[in-house]
Amino acid sequence: MKSSEVVTKKRRLFKSYQIAPYLFIAPAVILFAIFMAYPIVSSLILSFQSSQGGVYEFSGIDNYKRLLGDSIFLTALKNTFIIMIIQVPLMLFLAIIVATLLNSALLKLKGFFRVSFFLPAVTSLVAYAIIFSIMLMDDGIINQLLSLVGLDAIPWLSNPIGAKAALIIAMTWRWVGYNMVIYLAALQNIPEELYEAASIDGASKIRQFFSITIPQLKPVILFTTILSTIGSLQLFDEPFTLTKGGPSDATLTIGMYLYQTGFRYFEFGYASTIAYVIVVLIGILTLIQFKVTGDK
Repeated sequence: MKSSEVVTKKRRLFKSYQIAPYLFIAPAVILFAIFMAYPIVSSLILSFQSSQGGVYEFSGIDNYKRLLGDSIFLTALKNTFIIMIIQVPLMLFLAIIVATLLNSALLKLKGFFRVSFFLPAVTSLVAYAIIFSIMLMDDGIINQLLSLVGLDAIPWLSNPIGAKAALIIAMTWRWVGYNMVIYLAALQNIPEELYEAASIDGASKIRQFFSITIPQLKPVILFTTILSTIGSLQLFDEPFTLTKGGPSDATLTIGMYLYQTGFRYFEFGYASTIAYVIVVLIGILTLIQFKVTGDK
């Protein structure tokens, strides 16, 4: 075989080795481009368009200007932030407490309790919201229990404050166990020697919790806070099923308003604008959380 033919074959082989990695990742890239990249870009373009006689035409930033003066959107934004500010810290604090208790060496039947607390996280969103709506009716089991101890019935679903409280209670019940599992995994990676040294120095369990456990969980707390913040800004299932956004838009969230705008009134351009405002809010809040915790 001539040397030139050998060189040619080696070049072809080398080129095939170069192309092979791209062939392997091509299916994933194609699927990502079709089902992720294209919808993202398409919805961004749509946010700058408005429907004129059933035909979408470029309208510049008119949708964004409209959003700033939209009283319903501002109400939804306020409701979402109120729920988030109360529910997220409450849920994460309870998750840390539960995870710490379930990580104790003194606790028996750890597997049973861990599964019990995590079960709500795998419950259907719609199913558990319907159950809570039945429990929190004016003559539901919660008000019946309150009447047994001499307390007045609470209008959970017909009062603005009560409806927000109902949402917070339902969401906390469902997501405490989910975050508990994350904290539990992180707790098991904290060296036991830190607690032993603190005990020798005379630190109480409460002091150890705030001086060792919380600082060691700082990256995980940041992670769960970001996830919970994103989930709160996208909140839809619970208010849609539990309160229908009422009473008088008291539990209308940004996610619900986005759904109503797009799929009830068919204003997809304006709905896309709302979606990208949510993306910007998530980005801003995430950045603030990184800055507050000192992480870069």
